[in-house]
Amino acid sequence: MLSALTLILSCQLAGELVTRFLGLPVPGPVAGMVILFALLVVKGSVPDQIGAVADALLRNLALLFVPAGVGVMAHLGLIGQDWLPISVAVIGSTLATIAVTALVMNRLARPGADAGGSADNG
Repeated sequence: MLSALTLILSCQLAGELVTRFLGLPVPGPVAGMVILFALLVVKGSVPDQIGAVADALLRNLALLFVPAGVGVMAHLGLIGQDWLPISVAVIGSTLATIAVTALVMNRLARPGADAGGSADNG
């Protein structure tokens, strides 16, 4: 179990290093998640230990939002000054996420449909 947690955190560290050295506009943990995903794709499956650690992290996911909540409270004055752009960004990104999710689900929900949208009724 400790080796699985070490692998997950090592991927996060690798993501941090990659984004900092290459100057990528992507958070390090996101790049680390991509690295972990690539490793799991190469392996072909998710090992039981990594699955168990991931499940434990997901069960306690609410605790991971505490630092974000503290940050919001600490910078409430700045958020109050820039409430309009923040609101537009949050609403716009939420609508874009819903639209993309709907398009992907619509596409994946019809595995028999071809790319042209026509169905064989014969």
